Amino acid sequence: MNQDNKQTEEATGESQQAARRWRPLPPVERRVLGVLVEKAKTTPSAYPLTLNAIVTGCNQKSNRDPIMNLNEEVVDRALENLRQMGAVGIIQGMGRVDKYRHYLYEWLGVEKEELSIMAELFLRGPQTEGELRVHVSRMDPIPDLPTLRSHLDRLTEKGLVIHLTPPGRGHTVAHNLYPEPELARLKQQYAAVAVSAPALTEDHLVSPVSDVSLQVSARLPTDGAQQRGSESPALSRELEELRGQVTELRETVARLVEDVERLKRELGI
Repeated sequence: MNQDNKQTEEATGESQQAARRWRPLPPVERRVLGVLVEKAKTTPSAYPLTLNAIVTGCNQKSNRDPIMNLNEEVVDRALENLRQMGAVGIIQGMGRVDKYRHYLYEWLGVEKEELSIMAELFLRGPQTEGELRVHVSRMDPIPDLPTLRSHLDRLTEKGLVIHLTPPGRGHTVAHNLYPEPELARLKQQYAAVAVSAPALTEDHLVSPVSDVSLQVSARLPTDGAQQRGSESPALSRELEELRGQVTELRETVARLVEDVERLKRELGI
């Protein structure tokens, strides 16, 4: 019976693998896909995108990590690879420049909010749940962390998202389209940080991206374990709210800068 179950599980895994269209991608191709999704959702009037617009989006200074400096040849090659995979399509017009669009709803097998989550992870890399919720909300509203976690659970079931740190405050997630060597380095990086961190209570667990919380927690009063236990959750909530507000302000400023730059280009300034 156990052997039968094992064979059934193996057959199911092979079937899922055969039905799955997505595959690991190098950094440039992930950046291109993130840009196509982002622009389709935030500036739909300018979508589909020209090659030049995609290059500009890839090299954008805001909402990107790491910052890249790609040229048209590199981006064009990435677009061709993605087109051959069925993740991107080209729209050819009479006497007009070619434009590109993504087919990620089908290629990844995701819904609207799930695609926004994947795009943000493509554009910025691993993020804590709090950071990710704020970032994704510029594309599709995510009202609270429980809602985000429900989307992440579905993406995890599909194999598209991995969890780099244990559940709790500062819980960090990433997409699962990294090539194996890159993914191994990423897991090793987060595992090393967790091992080297000082002994903390569960409420004080943080990710490498959220070490500000650790610095503030270290300055809490030390009048006894009961006092620390009562003050830490309240401080954690306040820190999360402040971090979210700062991130939202940065997003707003970045959008304003983009709008100004676009107006300058349109006016020839």
